[in-house]
Amino acid sequence: MHDFLIRNALIFDGSDQPALRGDVAIDAGRITAVGALGTAAAANVIDAQGLALAPGFIDVHTHDDLEVIRNPDMLSKLSQGVTTVVVGNCGISASPVQIRDQVPDPMNLLGDAEDFRYADFASYRNAVEHAGPAVNVAALVGHTALRQNHMDRLDRAATDDEISAMRAQLRDSLAQGALGLSSGLAYASAYSAPSSEVDALAKELPRNGLYATHLRDEFGGILDAMEEAFHAARAPQAAVRVSHLKCAGVDNWGRSGEVLDCLHAASASQDVACDCYPYAASASTLDLKQVTEAYDILITWSEPEPDQGGRLLADIAADWKVPLMDAAIRLQPAGAVYHGMDEADVRRILSHPLTMIGSDGLPRDPRPHPRLWGTFPRVLGHYARDQQLFPLHTAVHKMTGLPASRFAMGARGFIRAGWCADLVLFDPARVRDTASFHDPIRAAEGINAVWVNGCMSYDGSRVVARAGRFVRPEPAPTA
Repeated sequence: MHDFLIRNALIFDGSDQPALRGDVAIDAGRITAVGALGTAAAANVIDAQGLALAPGFIDVHTHDDLEVIRNPDMLSKLSQGVTTVVVGNCGISASPVQIRDQVPDPMNLLGDAEDFRYADFASYRNAVEHAGPAVNVAALVGHTALRQNHMDRLDRAATDDEISAMRAQLRDSLAQGALGLSSGLAYASAYSAPSSEVDALAKELPRNGLYATHLRDEFGGILDAMEEAFHAARAPQAAVRVSHLKCAGVDNWGRSGEVLDCLHAASASQDVACDCYPYAASASTLDLKQVTEAYDILITWSEPEPDQGGRLLADIAADWKVPLMDAAIRLQPAGAVYHGMDEADVRRILSHPLTMIGSDGLPRDPRPHPRLWGTFPRVLGHYARDQQLFPLHTAVHKMTGLPASRFAMGARGFIRAGWCADLVLFDPARVRDTASFHDPIRAAEGINAVWVNGCMSYDGSRVVARAGRFVRPEPAPTA
């Protein structure tokens, strides 16, 4: 007698192979049998009626650090079939952090000063476990977070003593279960850090440890920025994960081929990979360096001018009868969506074998980029089914088996006997994203059920249980 028995499913096992019809049994949070389980019985039997059953999706690039504690139901992710989130990206993390004054940009994307209560990584891990979120959580340690802990100002390089203090805090965090190190070198809070500062921190990573980076330059200098990232990981023999790989800015459009050639060439001698979200627009805080008339910039929030949220920067400037830059300065601090990518580049990067899927969603934004609610169904529906950019089994692989192996998720990411029962049941013909830039908080269609650690957690319309766990890095089980 099994806990759950899912019958008559089209099983995508996460391995980038075509699906096979069969049954899956679950007991005590694990998959216990896969195949034709004709006479098996269970306390709960689900007839999938030929719907797709896949491993739970792994969102490798999130800023859900504090959201998993504030709003542990995590409906924005669970409703997409996401069962595991990686937090602490772009150099900003909720721990280890001690805020002395104001929260530096872009750490303010995560929360206000009073939200940062976790001076060491263990206290953050304990807080996540106490909150009991509906999704599993794995966490990186942010370079910018470490800088603000130990530096009086962030517009300079760290001293040797400050680097030593950051290294010690990173070392402790890794021992307490952190997944690795992240950086956001494009941001003003880290841009003044020389390569040598990042290299020194990366030396604390174990062999095959993780270094995830929001590159110093995603515009014209992207190739040099990629080489900087690869160099940081060479000495410790760590793995590089390039965050939200893109060719940003009109002058950079069409360069995805050479960017991917650079990634592929590095993969011959290093463990490198990237993530990408399925939209030709990015989102972050309003960055004066990115203010341009070359493409639309949508303001999502503004502290001094809250009524301007949801409007284009160009329209705001026209109403105020001021230049674009003057309007941007008046709006700060603010959030923005930048329509600064070319769809052909997005498609080329998404389809590359080294590319995983990450949402990069911003849950605190009152008008979030639709990637927060729509990333994974958009890949399945729009790109795999409708555009036929790649087969459905490849789309599933980019969300499951590939990120599980590239982010040291242990026994997750595949439908195999003995592995964790993180599963999503969806309708391949109906699955689609419904969130848009002007109506972004909308759940996807076609996600029928989600199991997290063997517990049915989403029934297609609401969160019915919270069974997520904190995930420490661990190797996959051997066959």
